[in-house]
Amino acid sequence: MPVTQFSRLTSDSQLAEQAGEAESFNWMRAAAGGALIGGALLLLGGKRRAGLALSVTGAALALVEQPETLRSWWESMPRFVESAEHLIGEVQGAVGGFAAQREKLRDVFHK
Repeated sequence: MPVTQFSRLTSDSQLAEQAGEAESFNWMRAAAGGALIGGALLLLGGKRRAGLALSVTGAALALVEQPETLRSWWESMPRFVESAEHLIGEVQGAVGGFAAQREKLRDVFHK
């Protein structure tokens, strides 16, 4: 007849310690991570709107947990906007140059 060993009964202090560990679990971080991963999977699966919505939700949850990061991003936002405006201006100039070159080539080939 096989003998089965039973685990020892845990003491009250061990139970309290385990309960404290469960309470210290960061649910906000888990929700943010899950939303970001779920959004990425939806985006990879071709569900753009749902993936984008879930990813934005995950990013928002992550930022709520990190208010100092959100504050630093908010303060640096004007620099990002200026950089984006500069980049858009350069792209517009390049597109205008391509359009001019296209017209020149069209004139050369249609003579």
